[in-house]
Amino acid sequence: MSIDDRPRCDWMGNDELMRRYHDDEWGVPVHEDLKWFEYMVLDAFQAGLSWRTVLHKREAFRKVFRCFDPAKVARMSEKVMEKACQNPAIIRNRLKIRAAVKNAKTFIRLKEKHGSFDAFIWSFTGGRVIHNDWKELIEIPAHTELSDTVSKALKQEGFSFVGTTICYSFLQAGGIVNDHLVDCFRHKELVGG
Repeated sequence: MSIDDRPRCDWMGNDELMRRYHDDEWGVPVHEDLKWFEYMVLDAFQAGLSWRTVLHKREAFRKVFRCFDPAKVARMSEKVMEKACQNPAIIRNRLKIRAAVKNAKTFIRLKEKHGSFDAFIWSFTGGRVIHNDWKELIEIPAHTELSDTVSKALKQEGFSFVGTTICYSFLQAGGIVNDHLVDCFRHKELVGG
């Protein structure tokens, strides 16, 4: 249930955790590499599932993936990965768990090459937020030309589970794209009006 009657995007439903994520986090411009890595990991695990499922397991993911610190995730051993595969508190997908560790190593290399992941990811829009003006959820695309470009670039860097739909999800989450519906109170706040 919402704690007030402000208009919001319909996708959050009546789930309180989803509401807090929507109100406080989704679409807010991110400039911290650790947060980018968190979104990359979580959105990869979302593939084929609902965001609600992932969000409700987020704290368990945080424990398994060392507070989403890429340096710590990159050092996860085979034994630790196997233990994660047996952990019912997370989504136990062996390929996605291995991809998170591989992506942590790639994330570190990319940071060394570009100075930060943040600088790299924001370079695709010249550092500006793309504010869309969607009126209904059905209008929001699953991917765009931007996410196609980002996906291709990340794959060239060596990342896994970074298809265009996953990329669009973390571009939305990290605020490069503002896809709050125009009648949602957060849309106006993020535009700055």
